Amino acid sequence: MRDLLELREQIDEIDSTIVELFEKRMAVSEEVAAYKISTGKKVFDKEREREKLEKLSSLAHDDFNRHGVQELFNQIMSMSRKKQYQLLAQNGAAGRLPFIGVDRIEKENVRVVFQGVEGAYSHAAMCSYFGKDVNCFHVKRFRDAMEAIAEGAADYAVLPIENSSAGIVADNYDLLVDFENYIVGEQVIKCEHVLMGLSGTKLEEIRSVVSHQQALSQCEQFLDEHPDWRQVPYDNTALAAKKVATDQDRTQAAIGSAFAAKQFGLEVLKEHIYYNEANSTRFLIVTNQRIFRKDAGKISICFELPHRSGSLYNMISHFIYNNLNMTQIESRPITGRNWEYRFFIDFEGNLNDSSVKNALRGIREEAINMKILGNY
Repeated sequence: MRDLLELREQIDEIDSTIVELFEKRMAVSEEVAAYKISTGKKVFDKEREREKLEKLSSLAHDDFNRHGVQELFNQIMSMSRKKQYQLLAQNGAAGRLPFIGVDRIEKENVRVVFQGVEGAYSHAAMCSYFGKDVNCFHVKRFRDAMEAIAEGAADYAVLPIENSSAGIVADNYDLLVDFENYIVGEQVIKCEHVLMGLSGTKLEEIRSVVSHQQALSQCEQFLDEHPDWRQVPYDNTALAAKKVATDQDRTQAAIGSAFAAKQFGLEVLKEHIYYNEANSTRFLIVTNQRIFRKDAGKISICFELPHRSGSLYNMISHFIYNNLNMTQIESRPITGRNWEYRFFIDFEGNLNDSSVKNALRGIREEAINMKILGNY
């Protein structure tokens, strides 16, 4: 048996040859790219790659090596495509993205819709982004808000997309696909729950507390200090505040935001009653225009994938290759197609960046139904 040093030397020699051959192959790929630039031919030829992978794997002598060869050449061909996309971009053949860069998002003389009621966290997010005097109205459902901007009844909609404790608002991910509306901004609101009641109410007078079940849970430690209080789940925190203001019952209090207390003329009886300091909700600012701020730094996209091994890795590799930082990934089941999923990804970048254009070009060609949701 040969010693380890001798075996390692042989592997080093083989690896050097592999590197040499890889660079030779990539040089030929550049010639292929030049041909495709001149003829307008697409970079990704799915059927050609499938046939080639089958042919190459058949040259191996056992199942383990056949699988390894297929995985190896799948990555080599992926690198070749990325090189070709890069060359297309350098030669001005990458195409233009259908978005218009603007210096600022218009906030004056606009009409904004939010889901929920006055005093809700959505209302607070809208006021934080557009100002408290903005022309606005509210609707019952998230879909109603998306329809309002799609039809032109509003210029912008404010929709929650995720809570740091409760997770994503799944319905709104789906609505971003269903409508030709686009994200132009975001607003993060801290869920700083307070106990509120009628002016002058003492804690000893309280017999019941109304709020959304999630808010009651987030204030569990505080409520445990008052075991004699009856906890009453309600539709949302703003409506709970409205109920207390309407009922004029000093034995009843609500849990919600200080914003809601002010909205309904209630007194904050106790601040800081939540246990999770990091509890925040992220809201999206959405419009029906394909615009983005020229200084925007985050991009959201979604796409569907072919149902086969390695397809998600191939998509993510476009971010790695172009040195783009992916900040979030979520998946949602596709309606009517069992065990198939749509992926939503946030990453850092601007639609004017060459690296972003390169990554999006590759993803668009290799994924199914890729959509840019916004740059903000």
